[in-house]
Amino acid sequence: MARSLEQLQKQYNSAAAAARGMMPGGGRSRALGAKGKPKNTAQTIKRLLSYLKGYRVRLIVVLICMLVSTVTSLCGSYLMAPIINRLTREVSPDTPLKMSGTERVADGIIQSFTNGKTDAMSYIMAAVLLLAAVYTVGILTSYIHSRMMLRTTQGVMEKLRNDLFAKLQKLPLRYFDSKPTGEIMSRFTNDIDNIEAMVNNSLTSMFSGLITLAGVLVFMITTNWVLTLITAAFVPIFAWGGAAIGKLSRKYYSSQQAALGAVNGYIEETVTGQNVIKVFNHEDECEEEFGKLNGDMRGKQFRATFWGGVMGPIMGNTSQISYAVTVGIGGVFMVAGRLTPGGLAVFAQYSRQFAMPINQISQQMATIFSALAGAERVFEVMDTEPELPDAADALDMPDMKGDVVLDNVSFGYIPGKTVLKHISLYAKPGQKIAFVGSTGAGKTTVTNLLNRFYDIDEGTITIDGVDIRNIKRDVLRRNIAMVLQDTHLFTGTVMDNIRYGRLDATDEEVIEAAKTASAHSFIMRLSKGYQTVIEGDGANLSQGQRQLLNIARAAITKAPILVLDEATSSVDTRTERHIEKGLTELMQNRTTFVIAHRLSTVRNANAIMVLEHGEIIERGDHDDLLEQKGRYYELYNGLTELS
Repeated sequence: MARSLEQLQKQYNSAAAAARGMMPGGGRSRALGAKGKPKNTAQTIKRLLSYLKGYRVRLIVVLICMLVSTVTSLCGSYLMAPIINRLTREVSPDTPLKMSGTERVADGIIQSFTNGKTDAMSYIMAAVLLLAAVYTVGILTSYIHSRMMLRTTQGVMEKLRNDLFAKLQKLPLRYFDSKPTGEIMSRFTNDIDNIEAMVNNSLTSMFSGLITLAGVLVFMITTNWVLTLITAAFVPIFAWGGAAIGKLSRKYYSSQQAALGAVNGYIEETVTGQNVIKVFNHEDECEEEFGKLNGDMRGKQFRATFWGGVMGPIMGNTSQISYAVTVGIGGVFMVAGRLTPGGLAVFAQYSRQFAMPINQISQQMATIFSALAGAERVFEVMDTEPELPDAADALDMPDMKGDVVLDNVSFGYIPGKTVLKHISLYAKPGQKIAFVGSTGAGKTTVTNLLNRFYDIDEGTITIDGVDIRNIKRDVLRRNIAMVLQDTHLFTGTVMDNIRYGRLDATDEEVIEAAKTASAHSFIMRLSKGYQTVIEGDGANLSQGQRQLLNIARAAITKAPILVLDEATSSVDTRTERHIEKGLTELMQNRTTFVIAHRLSTVRNANAIMVLEHGEIIERGDHDDLLEQKGRYYELYNGLTELS
């Protein structure tokens, strides 16, 4: 029973392209996508930055505040040089001090705050007060830029989520057939959370680091340009190490995100299928399969985290070497009288600060690579081809009657693999057309084509003489009510779920629709009647009750065309008889297409189409087909079984 990891990866990462042969009506394969290396990092960064365009003014303020905060930090550090020099002069008056130009400037600024006093205590007090003022400005500007950047990040994430969700609403059904819910959800959660972490933290750290790097470099050059060259000599080592490790990290973070999507998809699949798992006692097999996927993700996460985390220690140790070399040579310069004690102390601090931005940027690489991998997965969804737009001259057709004609229709979910072959049929307004046949024969596919969930490959489908490709999609689907085998209820009240079929329906119309579907009586027995809140896709209702609400939702649409796709297959025979009256009333004055395994439900159809392997092999009413003693006769009399 247990599958190998290679089989699982094949199922969860490549089935999207290979398992679409029998989708609706013949079962849907589960597939997980999004694996491999980042395809275009530069383009991904460019697209992410485009989301910041609406925040230009705020970003300018953030950059100004970051600049002020960085400058105050550097200036505060530099004010320490004249203080150390002054104390040195007090302790050793005969020691010659050759101050640099910036040291003399800093010394003059402090002296201007002493009110003409020349004693050491007045000098130090003035320096301390000046330092307090400088650092206060730095704290305030740091607070402002942090708060504004946080608001900017949340705005960007809101727009990104809105764009992603809006794109999902425009994607064709084909996309959702190839992606499980858990894998799609991981784009909204894990991937966007990683992007948020990058925009809010990593970008700020990088901008701050670059500003700090430039400022430190200026102050270092003005203090001692020779020591600056020695410190800068280590930059190529930082750059080479960062590039080499970053290349590995980028690859592993991309595979980590794909593995995380696979795990999420499998969890979603097993949680929703718990009843099937328990019925067939497959708990141990599920644990084993999950263990393999989880183990694969662990390995990829280890490699991604290791190479992302190893950058910081490597850069940190390299900076320590740089610091030691710089201080050692600086000590020689101080003994030789080419550098003051204050200058050496400040330069040593700047040498450490020079490495800090590089370390900060390198430490953010893990977050950045993870976010870029997630961003590519998000943009992959956004770049998916949406449903074809309506034709420029598409019609509204406000008074659709329901005269449906399929003329020589052929269709396949995968190019080269035809599911429907030259289907031709018609349904006059008010007629009931039934489809019967084996599973995978193409029954549900016919109704999916009628709704334009997929576009046909050959032939035409017309309603009231108009090709459905020339009718606006929203108009077409508003005029077709569907009751599917799989029920889906949304979180909300019973009344809200029925009203979902037509949002402008009044409470009275909702109640009338429920009565039509024979749902009114059980609704009134609920704790709060129509105001009872449904949660968990109707977990507190029976399958039959959920289907009755589904039928009520279709009843309220007042659509001229009705599709019943195994609408009563999930209810028992007694419940089925209970709602037959409601369904009969629901079908009045509607063109109805019925797909059913229970042949007793299609006896009164105006025409019955028997499909096999995508072709109509028999057609006629119930009596005609029995007289032919063909496939329908065998099915009806139990000589063969529907499979």
